[in-house]
Amino acid sequence: MTRKPPMQRAPPLSQADYRRLAEFRHLLRRFLMFSESAAEAAGLTAQQHQALLAIQGFADEEPVATGTLADRLGIRHHSAVGLVDRLAAQALVRRRSATADRRRVLLELTPKAERLLAGLSAAHRDELERLAPLLKTLLGHFAPKPRRRGKASR
Repeated sequence: MTRKPPMQRAPPLSQADYRRLAEFRHLLRRFLMFSESAAEAAGLTAQQHQALLAIQGFADEEPVATGTLADRLGIRHHSAVGLVDRLAAQALVRRRSATADRRRVLLELTPKAERLLAGLSAAHRDELERLAPLLKTLLGHFAPKPRRRGKASR
């Protein structure tokens, strides 16, 4: 059994720290609200949009399996199956069996889904570009401080 190193006590948070954390949460929530609205305007739920993005985003490595999709979305396997059922009913996702293991179901986007996702992703990229300077400044305050070298650290 390995022991964890003793945790060093973190310095107390300042009022500025609380303000930055609150602002960070606010910016994340604003982005999520934007994302939900954009998905809804495209006729999708936020979760359906996330599923399409996960399938396309990792398609270059290998086709995404239903279990991988569940893991990426933080949902149970049976919930992912239902989500894929709904996407397939809208002609947005196709299923196919893996050649090595026929029990493994692989997912791929249809051309219709690719067009839909391309528009949504461009809008999301634009929104992130708009928020990036705010996030960069904010996150810069949370970057680890460089440790000063002293005689004790040799």
